[in-house]
Amino acid sequence: MATGQPGNQRTSFGARPSSASGPEPEPEETGPEPLSADAVVDLAEARRESGIDDVLAKLDSELVGLAPVKTRIAEIAALLLVDQMRERYGITAPQPTLHMSFTGNPGTGKTTVALRMADLLHGLGYLRRGHLVNVTRDDLVGEYVGHTAPKTKEVVKRAMGGVLFIDEAYYLYKVENDRDYGSESIEILLQVMENNRDDLVVILAGYEDKMDTFFAANPGMQSRIAHHIEFPDYTVEELDEIAVLMTGDLGYQFSEEARDVLRRYLDRRIGQPWFANARSVRNAVERARLRQARRLVNASDTKVNLAALTTIEASDLLASRVFDDEHGDETAEHGETGGKRDDAEDDQEVR
Repeated sequence: MATGQPGNQRTSFGARPSSASGPEPEPEETGPEPLSADAVVDLAEARRESGIDDVLAKLDSELVGLAPVKTRIAEIAALLLVDQMRERYGITAPQPTLHMSFTGNPGTGKTTVALRMADLLHGLGYLRRGHLVNVTRDDLVGEYVGHTAPKTKEVVKRAMGGVLFIDEAYYLYKVENDRDYGSESIEILLQVMENNRDDLVVILAGYEDKMDTFFAANPGMQSRIAHHIEFPDYTVEELDEIAVLMTGDLGYQFSEEARDVLRRYLDRRIGQPWFANARSVRNAVERARLRQARRLVNASDTKVNLAALTTIEASDLLASRVFDDEHGDETAEHGETGGKRDDAEDDQEVR
Protein backbone atom coordinates (compact mmCIF):
# COMPACT_ATOMS: atom_id res chain seq x y z
CA MET A 1 0.00 0.00 0.00
CA ALA A 2 1.36 3.37 -0.96
CA THR A 3 2.24 5.70 1.84
CA GLY A 4 2.41 9.48 1.82
CA GLN A 5 5.41 11.48 2.93
CA PRO A 6 4.73 13.56 6.04
CA GLY A 7 4.57 17.21 5.12
CA ASN A 8 5.85 20.16 7.03
CA GLN A 9 3.63 20.51 10.03
CA ARG A 10 3.60 22.99 12.84
CA THR A 11 4.08 21.52 16.29
CA SER A 12 3.51 22.77 19.78
CA PHE A 13 6.53 23.72 21.90
CA GLY A 14 8.37 20.63 23.13
CA ALA A 15 6.52 18.21 20.82
CA ARG A 16 7.81 16.43 17.74
CA PRO A 17 5.82 14.92 14.88
CA SER A 18 6.00 11.18 14.48
CA SER A 19 8.59 10.09 11.95
CA ALA A 20 6.68 6.93 11.06
CA SER A 21 5.01 6.85 7.68
CA GLY A 22 1.30 6.49 7.61
CA PRO A 23 -1.65 6.53 5.29
CA GLU A 24 -2.01 9.41 2.88
CA PRO A 25 -3.63 12.23 4.87
CA GLU A 26 -7.07 13.26 3.86
CA PRO A 27 -7.38 16.69 2.30
CA GLU A 28 -7.88 19.39 4.91
CA GLU A 29 -11.38 20.69 5.20
CA THR A 30 -11.74 24.14 3.80
CA GLY A 31 -13.57 26.81 5.71
CA PRO A 32 -16.93 28.23 4.76
CA GLU A 33 -17.22 30.36 1.67
CA PRO A 34 -16.69 34.06 2.36
CA LEU A 35 -19.83 36.11 2.82
CA SER A 36 -20.90 38.42 0.07
CA ALA A 37 -20.28 42.13 0.49
CA ASP A 38 -23.98 42.82 1.08
CA ALA A 39 -24.37 40.12 3.75
CA VAL A 40 -25.02 41.18 7.35
CA VAL A 41 -23.62 39.65 10.54
CA ASP A 42 -25.05 40.07 14.03
CA LEU A 43 -22.33 41.22 16.42
CA ALA A 44 -24.58 40.83 19.46
CA GLU A 45 -25.21 37.20 18.60
CA ALA A 46 -21.50 36.64 18.03
CA ARG A 47 -20.74 38.16 21.45
CA ARG A 48 -23.20 35.80 23.12
CA GLU A 49 -21.89 32.75 21.31
CA SER A 50 -18.27 33.55 22.19
CA GLY A 51 -19.12 34.12 25.86
CA ILE A 52 -17.64 37.63 25.89
CA ASP A 53 -20.57 39.10 27.79
CA ASP A 54 -20.43 36.35 30.42
CA VAL A 55 -16.70 36.83 30.99
CA LEU A 56 -16.96 40.62 31.24
CA ALA A 57 -19.92 40.33 33.62
CA LYS A 58 -17.97 37.91 35.80
CA LEU A 59 -15.01 40.26 35.82
CA ASP A 60 -17.26 43.12 36.87
CA SER A 61 -18.78 41.08 39.69
CA GLU A 62 -15.41 39.81 40.95
CA LEU A 63 -13.54 43.10 40.98
CA VAL A 64 -14.66 46.43 42.42
CA GLY A 65 -13.65 49.53 40.46
CA LEU A 66 -10.77 49.22 37.94
CA ALA A 67 -12.86 50.95 35.27
CA PRO A 68 -9.85 51.70 32.98
CA VAL A 69 -8.73 48.07 33.13
CA LYS A 70 -12.20 46.70 32.41
CA THR A 71 -12.60 49.14 29.52
CA ARG A 72 -9.29 48.00 28.00
CA ILE A 73 -10.24 44.32 28.30
CA ALA A 74 -13.60 45.03 26.65
CA GLU A 75 -11.81 46.89 23.82
CA ILE A 76 -9.45 43.95 23.22
CA ALA A 77 -12.41 41.57 23.15
CA ALA A 78 -14.29 43.82 20.71
CA LEU A 79 -11.28 44.07 18.40
CA LEU A 80 -10.81 40.30 18.28
CA LEU A 81 -14.51 39.77 17.64
CA VAL A 82 -14.55 42.31 14.79
CA ASP A 83 -11.45 40.63 13.31
CA GLN A 84 -13.35 37.35 13.25
CA MET A 85 -16.31 38.96 11.55
CA ARG A 86 -14.02 40.53 8.93
CA GLU A 87 -12.53 37.12 8.28
CA ARG A 88 -15.99 35.81 7.43
CA TYR A 89 -15.99 38.23 4.50
CA GLY A 90 -12.63 36.89 3.33
CA ILE A 91 -10.52 39.67 4.83
CA THR A 92 -7.46 37.92 6.17
CA ALA A 93 -5.00 39.34 8.65
CA PRO A 94 -1.98 37.98 10.55
CA GLN A 95 -2.59 36.34 13.89
CA PRO A 96 -2.63 39.24 16.38
CA THR A 97 0.01 39.44 19.07
CA LEU A 98 -1.75 39.17 22.41
CA HIS A 99 1.13 39.17 24.89
CA MET A 100 0.50 41.70 27.65
CA SER A 101 2.03 43.62 30.51
CA PHE A 102 0.04 44.25 33.70
CA THR A 103 1.57 46.92 35.93
CA GLY A 104 0.41 48.08 39.33
CA ASN A 105 0.79 47.62 43.06
CA PRO A 106 -0.02 44.35 44.86
CA GLY A 107 -3.64 43.48 45.46
CA THR A 108 -5.07 45.35 42.46
CA GLY A 109 -6.57 42.33 40.70
CA LYS A 110 -3.91 41.50 38.11
CA THR A 111 -4.12 37.73 38.58
CA THR A 112 -7.91 37.74 38.46
CA VAL A 113 -7.91 39.74 35.23
CA ALA A 114 -5.35 37.35 33.73
CA LEU A 115 -7.62 34.42 34.59
CA ARG A 116 -10.61 36.07 32.92
CA MET A 117 -8.47 37.00 29.91
CA ALA A 118 -7.69 33.30 29.50
CA ASP A 119 -11.44 32.56 29.55
CA LEU A 120 -12.08 35.33 27.05
CA LEU A 121 -9.45 34.23 24.54
CA HIS A 122 -10.58 30.62 24.81
CA GLY A 123 -14.19 31.61 24.12
CA LEU A 124 -13.11 33.57 21.06
CA GLY A 125 -11.09 30.62 19.78
CA TYR A 126 -7.66 32.20 20.18
CA LEU A 127 -6.57 29.67 22.82
CA ARG A 128 -7.10 25.92 22.70
CA ARG A 129 -7.47 25.33 26.43
CA GLY A 130 -7.84 28.69 28.14
CA HIS A 131 -6.11 27.76 31.38
CA LEU A 132 -3.80 29.97 33.44
CA VAL A 133 -0.32 28.98 34.64
CA ASN A 134 0.87 31.40 37.34
CA VAL A 135 4.63 31.45 37.96
CA THR A 136 7.48 33.54 39.37
CA ARG A 137 11.24 33.55 38.82
CA ASP A 138 11.71 30.51 41.08
CA ASP A 139 9.59 28.40 38.74
CA LEU A 140 11.62 29.39 35.66
CA VAL A 141 15.23 29.94 36.69
CA GLY A 142 17.57 27.22 37.90
CA GLU A 143 20.30 27.34 40.51
CA TYR A 144 23.13 25.84 38.50
CA VAL A 145 24.34 25.46 34.91
CA GLY A 146 21.97 23.44 32.77
CA HIS A 147 19.04 23.74 35.19
CA THR A 148 17.24 26.79 33.81
CA ALA A 149 16.39 25.61 30.28
CA PRO A 150 14.55 22.44 31.40
CA LYS A 151 12.65 24.36 34.08
CA THR A 152 11.54 27.11 31.70
CA LYS A 153 10.62 24.67 28.94
CA GLU A 154 8.57 22.56 31.33
CA VAL A 155 6.59 25.62 32.46
CA VAL A 156 6.04 26.70 28.86
CA LYS A 157 4.88 23.21 27.94
CA ARG A 158 2.30 23.28 30.75
CA ALA A 159 1.09 26.71 29.65
CA MET A 160 0.67 25.90 25.95
CA GLY A 161 -2.87 26.52 24.77
CA GLY A 162 -3.45 29.00 27.57
CA VAL A 163 -1.97 31.98 29.43
CA LEU A 164 1.43 32.06 31.12
CA PHE A 165 1.29 34.68 33.89
CA ILE A 166 4.74 35.68 35.18
CA ASP A 167 4.42 37.71 38.37
CA GLU A 168 7.22 40.13 39.28
CA ALA A 169 8.75 39.38 35.88
CA TYR A 170 11.59 41.89 36.40
CA TYR A 171 13.28 39.45 38.79
CA LEU A 172 14.11 37.32 35.75
CA TYR A 173 16.79 39.90 34.94
CA LYS A 174 19.41 40.88 37.50
CA VAL A 175 21.55 43.63 36.09
CA GLU A 176 24.00 43.42 38.99
CA ASN A 177 24.86 39.81 38.15
CA ASP A 178 25.99 39.16 34.58
CA ARG A 179 26.25 35.43 35.33
CA ASP A 180 22.66 35.12 36.52
CA TYR A 181 20.72 32.32 34.81
CA GLY A 182 17.61 34.46 34.34
CA SER A 183 18.85 35.69 30.97
CA GLU A 184 18.68 32.12 29.68
CA SER A 185 15.04 31.90 30.68
CA ILE A 186 14.33 35.23 28.99
CA GLU A 187 15.87 33.99 25.73
CA ILE A 188 13.65 30.90 25.74
CA LEU A 189 10.58 33.00 26.49
CA LEU A 190 11.39 35.40 23.66
CA GLN A 191 11.62 32.52 21.22
CA VAL A 192 8.33 31.02 22.37
CA MET A 193 6.51 34.35 22.41
CA GLU A 194 7.45 34.83 18.76
CA ASN A 195 7.16 31.32 17.35
CA ASN A 196 4.17 30.08 19.35
CA ARG A 197 2.13 33.25 19.68
CA ASP A 198 -0.90 31.51 18.16
CA ASP A 199 -0.89 28.94 20.98
CA LEU A 200 0.31 30.87 24.02
CA VAL A 201 -0.28 34.28 25.56
CA VAL A 202 2.35 35.55 28.00
CA ILE A 203 1.40 38.18 30.59
CA LEU A 204 4.20 39.88 32.50
CA ALA A 205 3.19 41.55 35.76
CA GLY A 206 4.75 43.73 38.44
CA TYR A 207 5.41 47.24 39.71
CA GLU A 208 5.31 49.84 36.95
CA ASP A 209 8.74 51.40 37.60
CA LYS A 210 10.49 48.04 37.84
CA MET A 211 8.76 46.78 34.69
CA ASP A 212 9.93 49.92 32.84
CA THR A 213 13.51 49.13 33.87
CA PHE A 214 13.07 45.51 32.84
CA PHE A 215 11.79 46.46 29.38
CA ALA A 216 14.55 49.04 28.91
CA ALA A 217 17.13 46.33 29.57
CA ASN A 218 15.30 43.77 27.43
CA PRO A 219 14.02 45.55 24.30
CA GLY A 220 13.21 42.22 22.65
CA MET A 221 10.67 41.55 25.36
CA GLN A 222 9.22 45.05 25.07
CA SER A 223 8.71 44.64 21.31
CA ARG A 224 6.68 41.46 21.82
CA ILE A 225 4.20 43.04 24.21
CA ALA A 226 1.10 44.29 22.41
CA HIS A 227 -0.96 45.54 25.33
CA HIS A 228 0.31 47.46 28.36
CA ILE A 229 -2.41 47.74 31.01
CA GLU A 230 -2.00 49.80 34.18
CA PHE A 231 -3.87 48.78 37.33
CA PRO A 232 -4.65 51.75 39.58
CA ASP A 233 -4.71 51.58 43.36
CA TYR A 234 -8.15 51.30 44.95
CA THR A 235 -9.74 54.32 46.57
CA VAL A 236 -10.89 54.20 50.18
CA GLU A 237 -14.50 53.96 48.97
CA GLU A 238 -13.63 50.97 46.80
CA LEU A 239 -11.68 49.30 49.58
CA ASP A 240 -14.66 49.76 51.88
CA GLU A 241 -16.89 48.05 49.31
CA ILE A 242 -14.37 45.24 48.93
CA ALA A 243 -14.33 44.68 52.70
CA VAL A 244 -18.12 44.46 52.82
CA LEU A 245 -18.16 41.97 49.93
CA MET A 246 -15.44 39.86 51.55
CA THR A 247 -17.22 39.66 54.89
CA GLY A 248 -20.48 38.83 53.14
CA ASP A 249 -18.83 35.97 51.25
CA LEU A 250 -17.60 34.62 54.59
CA GLY A 251 -21.04 34.86 56.18
CA TYR A 252 -20.30 37.94 58.29
CA GLN A 253 -21.50 41.52 58.44
CA PHE A 254 -20.25 44.74 59.98
CA SER A 255 -22.34 46.46 62.60
CA GLU A 256 -23.25 50.06 61.82
CA GLU A 257 -20.60 51.33 64.22
CA ALA A 258 -18.03 48.91 62.76
CA ARG A 259 -18.65 50.32 59.28
CA ASP A 260 -17.70 53.77 60.54
CA VAL A 261 -14.56 52.38 62.17
CA LEU A 262 -13.73 50.47 58.99
CA ARG A 263 -13.63 53.71 57.01
CA ARG A 264 -11.35 55.28 59.60
CA TYR A 265 -9.15 52.19 59.52
CA LEU A 266 -8.82 52.35 55.73
CA ASP A 267 -8.11 56.09 55.77
CA ARG A 268 -5.16 55.40 58.05
CA ARG A 269 -3.95 52.09 56.66
CA ILE A 270 -3.77 53.20 53.02
CA GLY A 271 -0.84 55.51 53.80
CA GLN A 272 1.15 53.06 55.92
CA PRO A 273 4.02 50.76 54.85
CA TRP A 274 3.35 47.50 53.04
CA PHE A 275 -0.18 48.45 52.10
CA ALA A 276 -1.37 45.99 49.44
CA ASN A 277 -4.84 47.15 48.40
CA ALA A 278 -7.35 44.26 48.41
CA ARG A 279 -4.82 41.92 50.04
CA SER A 280 -4.53 44.25 53.02
CA VAL A 281 -8.31 44.41 53.26
CA ARG A 282 -8.48 40.62 53.22
CA ASN A 283 -5.89 40.46 56.02
CA ALA A 284 -7.79 43.06 58.05
CA VAL A 285 -11.02 41.08 57.69
CA GLU A 286 -9.29 37.87 58.80
CA ARG A 287 -7.81 39.56 61.87
CA ALA A 288 -11.19 41.06 62.73
CA ARG A 289 -12.66 37.54 62.59
CA LEU A 290 -9.96 36.32 64.99
CA ARG A 291 -10.70 39.12 67.44
CA GLN A 292 -14.44 38.58 67.14
CA ALA A 293 -14.07 34.87 67.89
CA ARG A 294 -11.85 35.52 70.91
CA ARG A 295 -14.24 38.20 72.17
CA LEU A 296 -17.18 35.79 72.03
CA VAL A 297 -15.33 32.87 73.63
CA ASN A 298 -13.89 35.01 76.44
CA ALA A 299 -17.13 36.88 77.20
CA SER A 300 -18.70 36.47 80.64
CA ASP A 301 -21.95 35.44 78.96
CA THR A 302 -21.07 32.68 76.50
CA LYS A 303 -24.61 32.19 75.20
CA VAL A 304 -24.80 33.66 71.69
CA ASN A 305 -27.26 33.86 68.83
CA LEU A 306 -26.74 33.91 65.07
CA ALA A 307 -26.39 37.69 64.97
CA ALA A 308 -23.55 37.59 67.49
CA LEU A 309 -21.78 34.84 65.56
CA THR A 310 -21.95 36.70 62.27
CA THR A 311 -21.39 40.34 63.28
CA ILE A 312 -18.05 42.13 63.43
CA GLU A 313 -18.24 44.92 65.98
CA ALA A 314 -16.30 48.17 66.17
CA SER A 315 -14.06 46.80 68.95
CA ASP A 316 -12.88 44.03 66.62
CA LEU A 317 -11.40 46.69 64.34
CA LEU A 318 -10.35 49.25 66.93
CA ALA A 319 -7.98 46.67 68.45
CA SER A 320 -5.72 47.09 65.43
CA ARG A 321 -2.45 48.93 65.99
CA VAL A 322 -3.49 51.23 63.18
CA PHE A 323 -5.37 53.05 65.96
CA ASP A 324 -2.47 53.04 68.44
CA ASP A 325 -2.31 56.82 68.64
CA GLU A 326 -6.00 56.91 69.62
CA HIS A 327 -5.95 54.51 72.54
CA GLY A 328 -2.33 54.07 73.56
CA ASP A 329 -1.75 50.79 75.39
CA GLU A 330 -5.32 49.64 74.78
CA THR A 331 -4.16 47.86 71.62
CA ALA A 332 -1.57 45.77 73.42
CA GLU A 333 -4.13 44.80 76.01
CA HIS A 334 -7.05 43.98 73.71
CA GLY A 335 -5.55 43.88 70.25
CA GLU A 336 -3.61 41.60 68.00
CA THR A 337 -3.46 37.93 68.78
CA GLY A 338 -0.12 36.20 69.00
CA GLY A 339 2.94 38.39 68.87
CA LYS A 340 1.19 41.77 68.82
CA ARG A 341 2.43 42.55 65.32
CA ASP A 342 0.85 45.47 63.57
CA ASP A 343 -1.12 45.40 60.32
CA ALA A 344 1.74 46.75 58.23
CA GLU A 345 4.03 43.93 59.36
CA ASP A 346 1.42 41.28 58.64
CA ASP A 347 0.92 42.60 55.13
CA GLN A 348 4.65 42.29 54.48
CA GLU A 349 4.21 38.52 54.50
CA VAL A 350 1.77 38.44 51.58
CA ARG A 351 3.55 40.70 49.13
